[in-house]
Amino acid sequence: MNVVKDGWFSEIGPLWKGQAFSLEVDKVLFHEKSKYQDVQVLKSKTYGNVLVLDGVIQCTEREEFSYQEMITHIPLNSHPNPEKVLVIGGGDGGAVRELTRHPAVKEVTMCEIDEKVVEVSKKYLPNQSLGFDSPKLTLHIGDGFDFMSKHEGEFDVIITDSSDPIGPASSLFQKSYYELVKNALRPGGISCSQGECMWLHLELIKEMMTFCKELFPVVDYSFAATPAYPSGQIGFLLCCLNPEANLREPVRILTEEQIKEMKLRYYNADVHRASFVLPQFAKEVLEK
Repeated sequence: MNVVKDGWFSEIGPLWKGQAFSLEVDKVLFHEKSKYQDVQVLKSKTYGNVLVLDGVIQCTEREEFSYQEMITHIPLNSHPNPEKVLVIGGGDGGAVRELTRHPAVKEVTMCEIDEKVVEVSKKYLPNQSLGFDSPKLTLHIGDGFDFMSKHEGEFDVIITDSSDPIGPASSLFQKSYYELVKNALRPGGISCSQGECMWLHLELIKEMMTFCKELFPVVDYSFAATPAYPSGQIGFLLCCLNPEANLREPVRILTEEQIKEMKLRYYNADVHRASFVLPQFAKEVLEK
């Protein structure tokens, strides 16, 4: 397990061989084994508080908004009426915060397997976990597979805010999971999942897009700049049941006033469109 050594935390793992991202740390605020994983919160010198699960950085106070805004507002603004949304994972609360701020969203259900992550985030990531206090939210502690199997055809948008495909989150990167997602969506529904890094996991992304295309008529990949994630980039795998949908063009353009009201710092309509424009090396693999 990655630990703080000589005042530095280094993220070393099998999914990004030969490289590591390091943060200088003032103190360890929390460290405990939950029922499912190792949970740490670090107070860093320049990135604020940092949530770490099984040695892997999940979010930092400094730049969490880029990931949270993109994984939520791209699917929300690609759907004509995203009233009812399900979040699988996302125990840090960032996705819920963004969803509950969106004027079109009426109900948010969150299914998180590890209650300790929610508890720790409420205490140490107060700005990120604001959505837990929203009346729009229903929080369910439990397994996402089981939950979706009992809620077919209920949701306009499903967000899968997972950690990487090792440990408890590995099953969320398989075809069987996306079959459940498809069945839990309403007609025309949209799914958006944490889609890994094109610099590190291009073949995994290709594999996921291939089996998703067997299930959904529209599948696409977008990405955002995320300084604290490996290689500084994270992707989003989007699937839609509406064969006429063009996820690259938002159906709802947020006004400057709405952007200010929602406190958005990364997402806007231009960023939405640009996030689907892939560099040539990724385009040749993912769009052929």
